[in-house]
Amino acid sequence: MTTEFRWTSAARTDAGRVRQINEDALLDEPARGLWAVADGMGGHAVGDLASRLVIESLAGVRAPDGLASVVADARERLVHVNGQLRMEAARRQVQRIGSTVVLLLARERCCGYLWAGDSRIYLCRDGRLRQLTRDHSHVEELKARGQLTAEEALHHPAQHLITRAVGATDSLQLDEDAVDLNDGDTFLLCSDGLSNEVSEQEILSELATGDCERAAARLVELALARGGRDNISAVVVHAQDLFGSEKTQLNPAV
Repeated sequence: MTTEFRWTSAARTDAGRVRQINEDALLDEPARGLWAVADGMGGHAVGDLASRLVIESLAGVRAPDGLASVVADARERLVHVNGQLRMEAARRQVQRIGSTVVLLLARERCCGYLWAGDSRIYLCRDGRLRQLTRDHSHVEELKARGQLTAEEALHHPAQHLITRAVGATDSLQLDEDAVDLNDGDTFLLCSDGLSNEVSEQEILSELATGDCERAAARLVELALARGGRDNISAVVVHAQDLFGSEKTQLNPAV
């Protein structure tokens, strides 16, 4: 099957209505098939530095040999940043300087993604929404053990306690997966400042249009309207198959 995906995307971030500093950082490079969100941990321990180092490192990803090699390069870069942040925390005599990370990489008919923490990737396909990542958080572990319902998790006092992050421990654990692409797929990468405030139905409604600019802006606006208690970030990514069968049938030149 002949495929050539055209990528469009848009990114929005806001400090929110409570925090003075925006510790989120974004990467939005559709021409390179590269998108990421990083959410820095701990204002007192310069979380904005952590998220910035993560994104700056990922912006340098170079691997022309397909998805596996580009994911491997990203992983190596994040391990290096993990070491940098551990050393910086020791130098500043703080317990940790860390950041969540969620990264989406597009090659051919496939997207790879890797993550640490509770920043998320959602996929909107054929009118349905699916969360591709699984939070590395205390609340998620309680849900997995059946000790907490999804509704209870939304208001749990340990909602913000994450179990993995770049810089959190000497050894970085990253989860990784991949998904085959369909024409019209729309992805959302977001920090928990968005996913904690906006429902999945609302996310689906905004992503279903395929309008990246509008969806990113509207999702951030919704999170702000709910109180904006944390930094809010959204990267919306849309895939269009230029050689999809339906397009061929509708082409009057064929």
